[in-house]
Amino acid sequence: MTNLPSKLLSEAVEEIASLPGVGRKTALRLALHLLKQPVDQVNRFSAAIVRMRTELYRCRICNSISDASICTICSDPSRDASTICVVESIREVMSIENTMQYNGLYHVLGGIISPIEGVGPSDLAIEELQERAAHSGVREVILALSTTMEGETTGYYLYKKLSACNVLVSIIARGVSFGDEIEYADEITLGRSIKNRQPFV
Repeated sequence: MTNLPSKLLSEAVEEIASLPGVGRKTALRLALHLLKQPVDQVNRFSAAIVRMRTELYRCRICNSISDASICTICSDPSRDASTICVVESIREVMSIENTMQYNGLYHVLGGIISPIEGVGPSDLAIEELQERAAHSGVREVILALSTTMEGETTGYYLYKKLSACNVLVSIIARGVSFGDEIEYADEITLGRSIKNRQPFV
């Protein structure tokens, strides 16, 4: 891309292009679009981004993102607190919620074990999961992790860690094919996989 006529525009393009999946041409198009908008609208846009980054909480129970210290799912008395569905990130929470086939609670690990990427068990919210699973009211922990090699490895590690907690550890049915990520499964397939879950072993 040729040099831009403004250092300020160039800096804005560089920042926008740092977002995943956004190339420099797209970043330039977005920056030029913002230039056409009223200043107050751009201020609202930038303020929303800053507030999202600085004011969002991590739910102190499930580790999902929230506007308060406890998320709306964990604080909902109509949810089945005896069941915890373990997922990698908030994206999987949203995908499963969209199926309307699950009414329990969640636990967001914050990723999966991946030695290649330098992510080990200590980098994930595994101890917190063990503490929750050891609670007398929890009867089942559902592992809803991606069916990749890393997801399978993480699932087995969690199964071993939870073996002393006196809970049923189950895994979603294989409607989600090996190598697939939960986030991209369609709602019908994902809903059936949750409903037809099986014991881990």
